[in-house]
Amino acid sequence: MQRIVFTGANLLDGAGEARPRTNIVVEDDRISAIEEGPVAARPGDRTVDLAGKTLMPGLITCHFHSTYHDLSVLPAPLGLERPPGYLTLAAAANLRTALYCGYTSVVSAGGIGNDIDPQCKLAIEDGLIEGPRLIAGGRGLDVPSGYSDSESWWWEFTNHGAHQMCSGPESFRAAVREEVKRGVEIIKIFPGGGHGSERPHTGVSLTQAELEAVCEAAHSRGARVRAHAPAKDSILASIRAGVDIIDHGDELDQECIELMVRTGTFLVPSMFFTDQLLKQSEGFGAGLPSQMAPLAGGFEQIRKMLPVAQEAGVRILVGDDFGVDFLSHGRYAEELEFYVEKVGISCSDVIRWATCNGAELMGLGDDLGGIRVGRLADLLVVDGDPSQDIALLQDAARLKAIIKGGVFHKDEL
Repeated sequence: MQRIVFTGANLLDGAGEARPRTNIVVEDDRISAIEEGPVAARPGDRTVDLAGKTLMPGLITCHFHSTYHDLSVLPAPLGLERPPGYLTLAAAANLRTALYCGYTSVVSAGGIGNDIDPQCKLAIEDGLIEGPRLIAGGRGLDVPSGYSDSESWWWEFTNHGAHQMCSGPESFRAAVREEVKRGVEIIKIFPGGGHGSERPHTGVSLTQAELEAVCEAAHSRGARVRAHAPAKDSILASIRAGVDIIDHGDELDQECIELMVRTGTFLVPSMFFTDQLLKQSEGFGAGLPSQMAPLAGGFEQIRKMLPVAQEAGVRILVGDDFGVDFLSHGRYAEELEFYVEKVGISCSDVIRWATCNGAELMGLGDDLGGIRVGRLADLLVVDGDPSQDIALLQDAARLKAIIKGGVFHKDEL
């Protein structure tokens, strides 16, 4: 394969400060050299003078719903709103959108029945469709009357769409094994309500034994576990059981932070969704949906505590519920600016969340998330410096190149 030699780059490694006037060589699918001085030319090289443009790692979003397409937040049987073939096409389109927004890797947040994520992953790897690296999700696991059980009892569905109801440790263990068999790499569970749902945001709907059974079954097969856990009691129960990711974490406090640091648990705060949903509800007045009051309180709590968590060393990730009717796919980089402008996190730290931390979650910390010799060449070329103005990443015209594994998917150089 032709070598690509980038000269004059503003090198922005996800873990460090920008380094101007740097030269980087990509050979096959990996970075083979990083030099401050000239790079000896070889026949057939493609040399690209970046003239100060930023070369940075591809972004990684870690809460991605591939099949979500203009969903309403009102109760609905997720995964049954369209036929499986339609949802598969929607997933392929959304995965391609993520790639062309500069996200070279995505981690599923579940909500997918019919094994759509694993099938899309296979199609991407075989070159049948364009898309990012994908950690595939599957059906969310919950208990009857839990957060995701939107079925009225008289419906008597035989197909629960994007969710599977389980009861007891052995039931959850069997469900995890079946999901992994079908290619699922990250298991989603729902130990708590809240975060835009009418389900109560207090209490833990899964028993500790059920939570532990999920984690044991998943981890013994190399899969990860993520928990929809907005409330403090569900956060603590999930961490103690061994989950890998806390989603939302609205009631995060010092006790939660200390436990997350001790266990190395990741956090996806997904605050941009909450911000947008609260804005949508401003005109409701007396008709404000019942779920908005606890959502607003949780939003203020995590906005206060997220900088504390960052300072303490919690491993924070980016990603949100894109694909709902007020937060469409393609708006991913707006989330990054939100954390800078509305929460007070630095551009460099948010970029670290979207690169290094995401790679660590994927188990690819030595291959992705930074620009180092020997790492995979998942790279972006940006006209400008996102470490100074993170909003640049929202402008498609500023993304001059998107590279995954040494292959250009966008090339305007």
